[in-house]
Amino acid sequence: MARTLSSVLGNSQRLDGGAMFGNAPRPMWEAWIPPDERHRIPLACRCMLVRDGERTILFETGIGAFFAPALRERYGVVEDRHVLLDELAAQGVAPEDVDVVVLSHLHFDHAGGALTAWRDGVAPELVFPRACWVVGDEAWARALAPHARDRASFIPELQALIQATDRLELVGGDTSEVLGDGYRFHRSEGHTPGLLLAEVAMPAGPVVFAADLIPGKAWVHVPITMGYDRFPERLIDEKTALLGDLVARHGRLFFTHDPTVAMGTVSRDARGRFATVDDQVAVRELAS
Repeated sequence: MARTLSSVLGNSQRLDGGAMFGNAPRPMWEAWIPPDERHRIPLACRCMLVRDGERTILFETGIGAFFAPALRERYGVVEDRHVLLDELAAQGVAPEDVDVVVLSHLHFDHAGGALTAWRDGVAPELVFPRACWVVGDEAWARALAPHARDRASFIPELQALIQATDRLELVGGDTSEVLGDGYRFHRSEGHTPGLLLAEVAMPAGPVVFAADLIPGKAWVHVPITMGYDRFPERLIDEKTALLGDLVARHGRLFFTHDPTVAMGTVSRDARGRFATVDDQVAVRELAS
């Protein structure tokens, strides 16, 4: 059975560089991703599209265009159209073609693209009418009962819309009945409870959708975390373990938020520092 993997861009953002790099000093992080005059750095909301035989599987949906204009400005969403749908169409995928949507967690910059674009006075709807939804059980529980610290990161309408489809799988382990063979999950708690990092088996080595554990190439450097992370020290430990595992298996990281790099192979130098090599700006058709 043929399996191909592609990168698909969604709506992009510009967010405060200091928040994105936690306690890293500005002279360090601005050399990696230069900020604009408002101290914001460009960020992608990149999704991963897998065609697995007759199935079409979408890993995350990006931030989308569901925000009203005032909130779109607050959260730095650049485009007002639903970029993900345009990008999928360019790859020959209509919304009704998507069989499975996998969400690492339910923060709006990873799940908002599941909703239709904002229209004044019109309630949002799901844009993938046939899809099964795969979400971690802890991440789902957090979205239903968020902490005050991250309540604003969730979309209250989204969970009810997904639940109403009767096509929701809540994952409690490292595999999914919906996805089946060739897919597994790494679980992380440092950014948010129950973050699922999907791993896809490919001939050249496994590909891990790094989500917010490692949002981009600069965050592969082990000490670098975000101000949005709930337990930075735990996140560093989780990141170290994952990177070491992927080096041993010639694994690759798929980045959702890196503005230029979609995927890279994890490496480790003589001093023990992790990085990525063979970086790709876009990923197209890694056929099995």
